[in-house]
Amino acid sequence: MEHTIEVNKTFAKDVVNALNQTPKQLPSMYFYNAEGDRLFQKIMALDEYYLTRAEMEIVKSHRAEILKSFLGGDANFRLVELGAGDGTKTKVLLEHFVNEGTDFVYSPIDISQSVLNQLEEGVLKAVPNLKIDCIQGDYFKALSELNSNHLQKEVLLFLGSTIGNFGLEAGKNFLKELSNNLSSGDMLFIGFDLMKDPRVVLAAYDDREGVTRDFNLNLLKRINDELDADFDVDKFQHYPTYNPITGETKSYLVSREAQQVHFKAIDYTLELKQWEAIHTEVSQKYSFQMIEEFAQYAGFKIVRHFTDSKELFVDSLWEKV
Repeated sequence: MEHTIEVNKTFAKDVVNALNQTPKQLPSMYFYNAEGDRLFQKIMALDEYYLTRAEMEIVKSHRAEILKSFLGGDANFRLVELGAGDGTKTKVLLEHFVNEGTDFVYSPIDISQSVLNQLEEGVLKAVPNLKIDCIQGDYFKALSELNSNHLQKEVLLFLGSTIGNFGLEAGKNFLKELSNNLSSGDMLFIGFDLMKDPRVVLAAYDDREGVTRDFNLNLLKRINDELDADFDVDKFQHYPTYNPITGETKSYLVSREAQQVHFKAIDYTLELKQWEAIHTEVSQKYSFQMIEEFAQYAGFKIVRHFTDSKELFVDSLWEKV
């Protein structure tokens, strides 16, 4: 009896739509299955991948100043986190805030209830006295509901360099929409990866061990598993680029030869020419001027920049005007 794969229709539709674009693409949000998560943890520990270490340095060395800035003249606030991940950096702040006797509630937002359950368990283990109120749902919907019951100042956390994965225009529009769901005086604490030596940037996406290459190729393996496709990963090379003028880092999977890939589960055939590229990811790097323009466009004023000692990364605090 032939084994049939149960197809996730959304996954199939998103993958095929992206591959039918010109140039061909794959959605980077699908990097993160169990193997993708494992590889990304490995990436974060690489020598070349400076981003996580730089931001961890910021939250550790500036936590007292960060708290002071969050409070401003207020007695309390709600700390709302978008996409908390495993919460490692957030825990540093939460622990400090609780130890200082701060009156605040921590509200991580995520579309997945199981992610929130894991996060809550992990955070409470590290910070047992924390007041936590998880919110399951879409960012904007959750923020809009919080805003309509506005009882205290909201401080949004958007750590990591997640904004960079949107690209420039989509990033600006995302921040504008965040701003539309906040009240005057609310704050946003957001991470930006700064423009720097182009070789340092490129090395972070093209490490010596090839972990980032495996992370990108794993997306093809996922499609093989979930859509019964026959990608041969050895027929692709991972190729990242960095443009020091625009600040865009892009990753591609390049077909080494002309080939056909069949997706048996959905009866779809992909044709690839020799050296044709599939765009998998964008990771924007920013100048301080670009950050200023982003804040202004979205209806915020910049309160303060917190950087690491090498100025590789910035966590920028903005206030809704």
